[in-house]
Amino acid sequence: MQPVRRAAYRLYALRLRTQLAGASLPRHVAMVIDGNRRWARQAGFADPRVGHRYGAEHIHEVLGWCADMAIHHVTLFVASLDNMRKRESEEVDNLMRMIEEVVTEPLLLPTNRWQLHLAGRADVLPDSTRHALKLAEDVTRERGTNFHLTVAIGYDGREEIVSAVRSLLKQEAQAGASIDDVAERLSVDALTAHLYTCGQPEPDLVIRTSGERRMSGFLLWQAAYSELYFCDVHWPGFRKIDFLRALRSYSARSRRFGA
Repeated sequence: MQPVRRAAYRLYALRLRTQLAGASLPRHVAMVIDGNRRWARQAGFADPRVGHRYGAEHIHEVLGWCADMAIHHVTLFVASLDNMRKRESEEVDNLMRMIEEVVTEPLLLPTNRWQLHLAGRADVLPDSTRHALKLAEDVTRERGTNFHLTVAIGYDGREEIVSAVRSLLKQEAQAGASIDDVAERLSVDALTAHLYTCGQPEPDLVIRTSGERRMSGFLLWQAAYSELYFCDVHWPGFRKIDFLRALRSYSARSRRFGA
């Protein structure tokens, strides 16, 4: 970036940051981090999988922006269940390595402030990826931090709801309840308690990069009343000013929660 352009960028980012002073900001931001391969092609890389490394490295930069804005809960849609099942095995293996080396390892550093939570089907992950994520989850749990990162991997929103219903029914059956008892007591709160994200607040803002205007099965239950923001920039090229624009858009909205 040229010096004049760099200075203009800094000034614009400062202006956006000033506009957000005292504004209503989201407590929880969820992001569909889309467009790694398309970014790599546009950047001229012969191997589009290079985008996965750039995208993985970018996660920690964006988490820094969130921390600076006192956003304490972040959920990232890293890989869907369909990604794991339908993409070429070589590409999936590369993505899993990036998660192990670039995403997970920095979370283990004592200076890291984020506590890791997982959402999705751990059984579809390679053993090395599953173990790396579990280790990071265990290590970061001991920190007592109030910054929480949820990584949705091997995730599908419909699968999550089905899993929650199955878990609830098993719990009730073990307690000796009849199907009529379950139907009588069934509630939103009862089912929410069996979701992957149990204990985490629902997202206030969902950001999707790469220009796609759909949720792709992401947090279908939890995002029922979330504000949505779609950004045309691919994830590795998602800039701080893009992030601040999303927050500015959120702060200007009047949330109705279905009313």
